[in-house]
Amino acid sequence: MPGKRVQIDEETWQALVLLARDRKLDFQNLAEEAFEDLLKKHDRPTTLKAALRRSAEQDQSRQNKKRNR
Repeated sequence: MPGKRVQIDEETWQALVLLARDRKLDFQNLAEEAFEDLLKKHDRPTTLKAALRRSAEQDQSRQNKKRNR
């Protein structure tokens, strides 16, 4: 899994620490949940399998449009 660094202001960091403690999660789990929610919000696939499925569906749709012309 690739590692990335992000800068978070102190106030937000403390809020995340409290949330993690309340939910009994670590920061990694909170971040994964947040990024998955963000991807869903913007109608983007959240897994490789979903991305491949979407790509195949788009290819099929393009092929059907070409046949119907």
